[in-house]
Amino acid sequence: MSAAAITIADARRHAEATVKRSKTSFGPGMRILSRSRRDAMYAVYAFCREVDDIADEGGTREEKLAALAGWRAEIDRIFDCRPQFPTGVALLAAVREFNLPREEFLLMIEGMEMDAKGPIVAPSLDDLAAYTRRVAGAAGQLSMPVFGAPKGAASDDFAISLGDALQLTNILRDVEQDASEGRLYLPRELLQKHGCPMTPDAIATAPGLPAVRAEMAEMARRKFASAREALKSLDWTLLRPALLMMGVYERYLDKMTARGWANGQARVTISKTEKALIAMRWLLAPKLT
Repeated sequence: MSAAAITIADARRHAEATVKRSKTSFGPGMRILSRSRRDAMYAVYAFCREVDDIADEGGTREEKLAALAGWRAEIDRIFDCRPQFPTGVALLAAVREFNLPREEFLLMIEGMEMDAKGPIVAPSLDDLAAYTRRVAGAAGQLSMPVFGAPKGAASDDFAISLGDALQLTNILRDVEQDASEGRLYLPRELLQKHGCPMTPDAIATAPGLPAVRAEMAEMARRKFASAREALKSLDWTLLRPALLMMGVYERYLDKMTARGWANGQARVTISKTEKALIAMRWLLAPKLT
């Protein structure tokens, strides 16, 4: 489809189809938004999904970086009101209506470039924090204006803390899967502390891995607590889409913690029924304490 042929209706259908195809846990939260906010969130999600797919899917390092550079150029075009990609056309309306911050789009791309240049293996705690700020915090910061949250420290703290918490929980769930793809997001300081190898091919059976995961879980729990503390200064009813995700991912963390961190266990999942119950709980009122 040429740039001239991309109507806003076509672009919005493309973004919505991207969300549905991904089967993201964030989907139900987006659907409770008003139409204009929902369209904007679909566009933001489609952008995040597309750049993530560039970093994760096939292709050489050079091809991935070139494709991400193409998205950098598209962000410039969006803010010059001349997007060329279907998702870019959808984002233009969202940027105009909700004043989405340009720098957060670029931070998201930076995070994907970190993966594309990788694979990431045993980053330092500082490098891991830089990574999670980009790939998860940026998504949160782009979402907050769409939800209608006010600018300020509380909104920033909530978005960044929750993004960190979700990403750390994902890392805990996906250690074995990531290792099979040559990646190891666990921080080197914890691996060294617990005598673990810093190579993906040996991590899954390392005797010290359970202790590393337990410490990472506490890091994630502190981030959830920070998000909940920031929420006290915000109107939680505006943030219900994010709270649904928070509830689901805290449940993942709770289930992993309850069963223990022994090696060789299957990846934790949550049933549709559990997700529905979590959604009902967080749609009615968040747990602030």
